[in-house]
Amino acid sequence: MPILNLPTSNGGLAPFTLSAPKDFPPRANRPFNRIAYSAAHVVADPRSDADPWVDAAIDWDATISYRLGLYDLGLGVAEAMDTAQRGMGLDWPASQELIRRSLDAAKDIPGARIACGAGTDHLEPSADLSLDDVIRAYEEQVAYVEGQGGRIILMASRALAACAKSPDDYARVYDRILSQVREPVLIHWLGEMFDPALAGYWGHCDHMAAMNVCLDVLASNAAKTDGIKISLLDKDKEITMRRRLPKGVRMYTGDDFNYAELIAGDEVGYSDALLGIFDAIAPAASAALDAFAAGDEQTFHDILAPTVPLSRHIFKAPTRFYKTGVVCMAWLNGHQDHFVMVGGQQSARSVSHLAELFRLADAAGLLRDPDLATARMRIVLATYGVEV
Repeated sequence: MPILNLPTSNGGLAPFTLSAPKDFPPRANRPFNRIAYSAAHVVADPRSDADPWVDAAIDWDATISYRLGLYDLGLGVAEAMDTAQRGMGLDWPASQELIRRSLDAAKDIPGARIACGAGTDHLEPSADLSLDDVIRAYEEQVAYVEGQGGRIILMASRALAACAKSPDDYARVYDRILSQVREPVLIHWLGEMFDPALAGYWGHCDHMAAMNVCLDVLASNAAKTDGIKISLLDKDKEITMRRRLPKGVRMYTGDDFNYAELIAGDEVGYSDALLGIFDAIAPAASAALDAFAAGDEQTFHDILAPTVPLSRHIFKAPTRFYKTGVVCMAWLNGHQDHFVMVGGQQSARSVSHLAELFRLADAAGLLRDPDLATARMRIVLATYGVEV
């Protein structure tokens, strides 16, 4: 197996020998007994002359091709979410194009499950905004997604967080939007560890107080709510909320630290999944969910257990930079031919961080072609001035 010298946390180098990858099936064998969405990344166009800090240049063919691979694995696609760098390089015009193209591609896939993010990111956050400004912004994006025939993931709003004066303001905005949607939506509560601009969402900095507000909104709009995805990286808070959900409202875990336990569930209930890490570990996630659907919970845990250290590393603080690790994994595994991101976000993590990602991906059996992964890792190291 290939060997290369990788940077260590103390600034040195240490030899690393790759192991054989795990033989994950290329397709799901049966329907899963959990709903499983993968939030999906976008592939930048590195040859575009657009300024990457200003304009989102997308390689549409590679971006859509990656989503087709997720469908083959039995996973749904959560489109135009934060994993696609929404609000961190991907603006609303580019998101519209992404949503349109992704929905169009899904029409040819039997049973394809896709839901698309609708938010307010075309509205500049400001304390001077009115709630009606926020409502109109939500309405515009919801109308676009529904006009394309898509289902809605109602994203958290930086604009609402900036201008809301009380928990009642959140209730007013969500009640208004949910009263108008055509079919039940999936609500996304994205924690401040993912986006600092969302601190104090639902009108409280304390998550448990915020949870009470959110649950009241869900109870008032249960018929228009398919479920809620919470991304707080705290399994106990998720379980607490899951047990208090109105009847018929699903919990979609967004916990990239504890997903296996939350998906498996307990004697009271379980979480479905909408996870950014499923982009990076898609073959393992599919194989694990396939085993779980076949009644083999031990294999489910055996497959996912070694992916958890990788996920916790990719999503370590500052968590908002996790997309760099997700795209690096796609490049190492040959899903795209470069390690360039919109917004120049490939530079958001250090070389030692990427080296540890490489080690942990190998330990999880997720480097499907060790020779290719090694050759590409050498390119990363050379970019950082590391001669190996």
